[in-house]
Amino acid sequence: MTVHAFEAETLDGRQVSLSDYAGKVLLIVNTASACGLTPQYEGLQQLYDRFRDRGFEVLGFPCNQFGGQEPGTHEEIRAFCTRNYGVTFPMFAKVDVRGEGAHPLFKHLSGGDDERIPWNFTKFLVDRDGRLVRRYEPKVTPDQLAGDIEALL
Repeated sequence: MTVHAFEAETLDGRQVSLSDYAGKVLLIVNTASACGLTPQYEGLQQLYDRFRDRGFEVLGFPCNQFGGQEPGTHEEIRAFCTRNYGVTFPMFAKVDVRGEGAHPLFKHLSGGDDERIPWNFTKFLVDRDGRLVRRYEPKVTPDQLAGDIEALL
């Protein structure tokens, strides 16, 4: 199974099939607006700007499971990301990424092992065929991923 088998709701309430991203390299990230790592939004946007014309997408999934660091509504999340970091990459509805209620996409990406998503800004690099290539710890900054992304493009 690949990530293309999953669907997710966007911040504006639309259901999107991840198969819409088939043929693109994806960086899937669980995000939060009130986290010490929140400034990574800037680096994620820079990666998106740098590589999107070559078939790259960042997919942001807000999550409130770690320290309650994403308490906002979908509209508040969108406004925060746009105002503070100029985010233009796709942002999805708030999800759980661990435990019983975890979104099926994140269950797939973690292989069912909750420890593989230890905190906000865990990053998953997916190839054009929808297969997970690599997982990055939260403290790995977006600029450190550029070489791996470039290799897949």
